[in-house]
Amino acid sequence: MGRLMMLLWVLIAVVVVGMGYIRLAPSDPAQWHVPPRVTQDENLAHGVKRLVQVGPDDLARLDAIIRATPRSRRLAGSVEEGFVTYVTRSRIMGFPDYTTLRQEGDSLQVYGRLRFGRSDLGVNRARVDGWLAELARVRQ
Repeated sequence: MGRLMMLLWVLIAVVVVGMGYIRLAPSDPAQWHVPPRVTQDENLAHGVKRLVQVGPDDLARLDAIIRATPRSRRLAGSVEEGFVTYVTRSRIMGFPDYTTLRQEGDSLQVYGRLRFGRSDLGVNRARVDGWLAELARVRQ
């Protein structure tokens, strides 16, 4: 019985440390703030890529939409540069997802992806598509 309890406590400690690492792991802009290579819309296991035609003020509009999203913050870059990366954390576990926007002329490249795991279960696709739908709504 004593060995079983010890094993249980070790397992609990491993889970707590893992959860702490996920929630507190720093986000290195050098690793995540990289220009996306988006040539077409793609749904990926680990994220999503979108290529959107936009106007001159749409990046600023989308920036405001993203910053108003709970648990989302700008990681690096700026609207003025036309190149911005955001980190959005999940509510309970705090899993970080990264979304990079890059505007070149009338074309906006959007790349949302996870940090941990192999599949985001469509979370980034839903988030990015929701942001783009909101952008389309506020443009009207």
